[in-house]
Amino acid sequence: MLDCGLDISQLTHFLPLVTIPGTVLTKVSDHFGVGGEKRKLSEKLGTELKECMGRTFIDGAFEFSVPEFGLVDMSQIDAIIVSNFTTIMALPYLTQFTNFRGKIFATEPTLQIGRMYMEEMLKYVERNPKLKGASFWKEDEFASLLPSSLKEAKEPRGWRKLYTKHDIDACLSKVQTVGYNEKLDVFGALQISAVSSGCAIGSCNWIIQSTFEKICYLSGTSTLTTHPKSMEQAPLKNSDVLILTCLTQTPLAQPDPMIGEFCQNSVLTLKHGGSVLVPCYPSGVTYDLFECLSMHLESCGLSNVPLYFVSPVADSSLAYSNIYAEWLSKAKMSKVYLPECPFPHAELVNSGRLKHFKDINELGSDFRMPCVLFTGHPSLRMGDVVHFMENWSQNPANAIIFTEPDFPYLEALAPYQPVMMRVYYCPIDTSLNFLQANILIRDLKPLHLVVAEQYITPPPLAPQRTDLVIEWEPSPLTYKKYEVLNLPVKRQWETVHLDPELAAGLEPVEVRPGAAICMLTASLAARDNKFILKRLPENQQSDPGKQGEGDATANNSKTYAFGSPNISQFVEILTQQGISSIKVEETESGSIIHLPNDDTLIQVDSSSTHIICDDEAIRVRLKDTLLKCLKQL
Repeated sequence: MLDCGLDISQLTHFLPLVTIPGTVLTKVSDHFGVGGEKRKLSEKLGTELKECMGRTFIDGAFEFSVPEFGLVDMSQIDAIIVSNFTTIMALPYLTQFTNFRGKIFATEPTLQIGRMYMEEMLKYVERNPKLKGASFWKEDEFASLLPSSLKEAKEPRGWRKLYTKHDIDACLSKVQTVGYNEKLDVFGALQISAVSSGCAIGSCNWIIQSTFEKICYLSGTSTLTTHPKSMEQAPLKNSDVLILTCLTQTPLAQPDPMIGEFCQNSVLTLKHGGSVLVPCYPSGVTYDLFECLSMHLESCGLSNVPLYFVSPVADSSLAYSNIYAEWLSKAKMSKVYLPECPFPHAELVNSGRLKHFKDINELGSDFRMPCVLFTGHPSLRMGDVVHFMENWSQNPANAIIFTEPDFPYLEALAPYQPVMMRVYYCPIDTSLNFLQANILIRDLKPLHLVVAEQYITPPPLAPQRTDLVIEWEPSPLTYKKYEVLNLPVKRQWETVHLDPELAAGLEPVEVRPGAAICMLTASLAARDNKFILKRLPENQQSDPGKQGEGDATANNSKTYAFGSPNISQFVEILTQQGISSIKVEETESGSIIHLPNDDTLIQVDSSSTHIICDDEAIRVRLKDTLLKCLKQL
């Protein structure tokens, strides 16, 4: 199984979890969509759905779109490989609530940062829980009463409440950590290895291979130079199948210009006396924003402006980023040996320019404005960002800058409208764009390419941009939801090892320089998908009824013919036997020998020889003569 991500986009359908009772709750009202005969149903629906500024939201405990594990018997899954900390988020649902019993592989940073993401989200939900669930609106009888936004919700009946801390700990205890380029055996059938994908700390692409076949899985890959270790391309070349996923969510926006706009908009807001709110995750591009913004503020003479990082996992996030030196880029790794901290935010913390807190209750008297405040959650539905949206959104001097592309920013802002603060959308996604992906594919030269169906058509926001597609010859294999795709990989060969005792008794015969062969009879032992030829037991070697005609120990006198017949020698022997009028014709595939007096035709090609003759005695004589013209073992 390739990755186990959690879809959290449906959070925008819910009302925010308010940290301190405030304006959001005062603006909502019960949803009554219709009157008349359906009024009773509508009133029942109104207990779960609330209206705010013309939009309808779910007022209930948060639910998340879990992978459809029921489509597959999870007990048949032998292994799961995880590419990065964003594709591990649904793993507790799999390990704790299905019959999966296989192995799970991930890098150490993916495991620990993934734990941070899970725990941060869990603390946000548990800090201000909504005990009441919302399930009536999912029933068929209410379908005609729902607003269009909820009608378009993706399979809401499959949504599940968030897992617990116990589920997280029990799940992640089952993960086996791996290092880059470490080769791991999967039940003897396959070998897997992780190589850096360059997208995030510890993120990786996977190579799945047998002795003769190779499949590469690319997920969340970046060829840009940022803080993670650069992408490794060489091990991914010349695969039988290349599976390419998780391209950029913002094909029309490049990361470098977006970071520049982020810094400029921040400075513009600060110079007008306003504060900047940055909804963010506790890791990833947030580290780059700390670095770029601090340098830009210093160059603009705003080095005295404080930076705040508020998250339940702020401490561990900043700590982990500085101890994973071997997973970072060469420039940052080299700082460790000076010794210096690889990230500038360590110096910012030491100098007091960057202050980090677990929640808003810790801010205290040290909190001063104007400032730049990084906090979660990017959906604006939970976390400390909800409190700051309620308190800052009506001040036009302030600004909110969206940098995470996971949520449409207008959807995120909907419960807070009307918003007076400035709104900037600077999505930063360092994953491969289509141009980079097409160049990479040409360099990797796979035999077959597998991509999602939407990658071969222009994005809906730019249907005229035919350059925003994956191009490959032959045409890529595509997949879509609920579709089964058979990969064009068929195992034709298997490696078999010789037992040393058996090998010691063999007497190879050289058939040409550098090549020797011999015949043998042995027993084939198969265990854990590994095969070994072993010497036959003594009782079978002495039993004539169980001897194979190729038994090297019991039938050494038998000879074996091999190779292609020598045509000149064959014609010469036939002439000596009194057969005349022999005609030889050379063809593209071999030779045709015609014996007109005996009404016989002999066809010889690279892989077979056919004797076409009505007289059985002549056919047998020709067969024996042909065997004399073959090499003998």
